[in-house]
Amino acid sequence: MSKVQIKVMDNGPLRVTGPVELIDMDGNTFETKQTFSLCRCGRSAKLPFCDGTHKGTFESCVRAKKTLNDKQ
Repeated sequence: MSKVQIKVMDNGPLRVTGPVELIDMDGNTFETKQTFSLCRCGRSAKLPFCDGTHKGTFESCVRAKKTLNDKQ
């Protein structure tokens, strides 16, 4: 089985790729595809999924800190 990847998009959503189960606080499962985007701005009409509402209004560029063991 391959690893699930969650990519923090610049000024946008969290892009999830891979087999993952997304559930709410009550244990109900959201229907997902192999790749989907989760909203970070809170403005989406399709929460928890991104619908593109953030474009031009949300800014966040997050980078992981490099360590000595990181590949270059």
